[in-house]
Amino acid sequence: MNTISGYLRQAGTAVRFLLLATIVLGLLYPLVVFGAGQLVAPFQANGSIVKDSAGRPAASALIAQTMADESGTQSPQWFHARPSAVMWDPASSSASNLGPNDPKLLDAVNRNRAAIAAAEGANPADIPADALTASGSGLDPHISKAYADLQVQRVAKAHGLEAGDVQTLVDQQTSSGLEAFLSQPSVNVTLLNLDVARLAANP
Repeated sequence: MNTISGYLRQAGTAVRFLLLATIVLGLLYPLVVFGAGQLVAPFQANGSIVKDSAGRPAASALIAQTMADESGTQSPQWFHARPSAVMWDPASSSASNLGPNDPKLLDAVNRNRAAIAAAEGANPADIPADALTASGSGLDPHISKAYADLQVQRVAKAHGLEAGDVQTLVDQQTSSGLEAFLSQPSVNVTLLNLDVARLAANP
């Protein structure tokens, strides 16, 4: 009987601990984390959602938004993001896993260089490295300032805008401060293209 009662006490202790852990870790802790996120950084906590000129949710500032055909060719009307091994599909974030000595990587770089040079009317030697290779996630919305500058003339012409006005948008979206100090200045293509859409709608 003592053995059975001992087992029952242990089982009761285990059940009480399970209930306590469920309440603390399964209910209170998530609520505290959620509340802290909403209080300290609500924009980031809610997915960094940005809106279009009509005030409707348009995209996440953390994910490259592109208009591309089945071959991966991006629309000439908009600033282009970096190449993507997953066709910019947020459901399958991944890199190409091609090593620096893989001939497939060199072939992809050469194809990208030729395509960009033709689209932008640029010297192939002047095309930035980030325009030729995919990011680790395949979804990075950031490109170098040099790559954004290279696309200004094409985008301005496609929308009938002044190149100077489009260049101003690029300059405004170029990172600065601590973000630029920790890495090279970059431009968020998703935010930049939303700016272009607003300017095109209200030239």
